[in-house]
Amino acid sequence: MARPVSYNLNPKKLENDISMADMPEGQQGEGFFATSLGNVIGLARKNSIWPLPFATSCCGIEFMATMGSHYDLARFGSERVGFSPRQCDLLMVMGTIAKKMGPVVKQVYLQMAEPRWVIAVGACACSGGIFDTYSVLQGIDQVVPVDVYVPGCPPRPEAIIDGVMRIQDLVGKESLRRRNGPQYKALLESYGIQ
Repeated sequence: MARPVSYNLNPKKLENDISMADMPEGQQGEGFFATSLGNVIGLARKNSIWPLPFATSCCGIEFMATMGSHYDLARFGSERVGFSPRQCDLLMVMGTIAKKMGPVVKQVYLQMAEPRWVIAVGACACSGGIFDTYSVLQGIDQVVPVDVYVPGCPPRPEAIIDGVMRIQDLVGKESLRRRNGPQYKALLESYGIQ
């Protein structure tokens, strides 16, 4: 007969294990906290990223390991992996992208609502990898703007988590007005996106 498992729920240990989001910068006093709306929205955005995996080869397997219980990407607010571009805000392109798939990647990117971010995961998505051929896109930055590159062939789950954390830093510090700025509009126009 199996022995029942007992858990030691030491409050001090639990307090150390629970990680909370850091407070945004602001004024703090007895019974109040004041900050800017941009900081609050940045905090909410960075801790609730919904990734859309676009996996075509072995990097997708590493992403599956990243979502598994051992690495648990859900710890970073990315628990809901969506497969509909309209509800996701982080496009994770993983693996080899053929030139025929380039317009599909761009279409998926365009279907995502603003604000949206892109991670290129693996050597193939970053630069074409070992496939320096006429049929393979030599980096997805030829069709969509990329925010974070995660190199490797394939990258380990730790590297993918690091890439998501870098996206979180970018999302948390991004100005609410950046997307309406002339530099961002010029960047999208350079990709043929209105």
